[in-house]
Amino acid sequence: MRRYIRSVETLYAKSPFNLIYEHIQKGNEAVHKLEDLVQAFCDKDVDRVNAISDVVSDLEHDADQIKQGVRERLPTSVLIPLSRQDVLTFLRLQDSIPDSARDVAKSMTLREAYDIPTDLKESFMKLAKKTIEIIDEYEKLVDKMGPILATSFRDRDVEKALELIPPVERLEHEIDILGLEIGKKIYASEDQIGAVGIYHFNDVIQNMSEISNAAARAADSLRTMIYPK
Repeated sequence: MRRYIRSVETLYAKSPFNLIYEHIQKGNEAVHKLEDLVQAFCDKDVDRVNAISDVVSDLEHDADQIKQGVRERLPTSVLIPLSRQDVLTFLRLQDSIPDSARDVAKSMTLREAYDIPTDLKESFMKLAKKTIEIIDEYEKLVDKMGPILATSFRDRDVEKALELIPPVERLEHEIDILGLEIGKKIYASEDQIGAVGIYHFNDVIQNMSEISNAAARAADSLRTMIYPK
């Protein structure tokens, strides 16, 4: 009997959620680089933009390696009280976070620096900080998965996790509104940044907004998995 218990404990010990948490930590680290990246871009510091972009790309690659490790921990022999397909879907949504951070960084390297109006710079920096805020909130949510699995979905632990989802959704909504405001400022700045600048800046903003969208989608997927049936 004791040998059987050890065997079951070993299977549960291989739960992929410790790696999933490591994965979002890498994504969070990549997103945190965006504040310095935006500042360098606004300062027209091309060398620093390129250097930070390379760091973000490396972090996204590290997240991809961890993602592969999660997939390797999800054979049918691993005992987790969740659908394997649900976990993979959740992981795919979460992986959009470091992917989008990489896209932001790379898009900033595609064009030489140009003059940006002061109010647009301020809004851009605000967007970067809000994006960091939502990923910090999202990481707290993923961190709750360990206790939930360890206690076999005890109601109290599930409720604590569910309470962390609305703040992510609220921030995603705030970022959507901020993105629209920035879009208006971009078009109003055509005389200063030019038509190509409008296209480029919009691309950067859309990529950054996708980070918060990815966090909200992943949070909703997590809600579906853990919500009391």
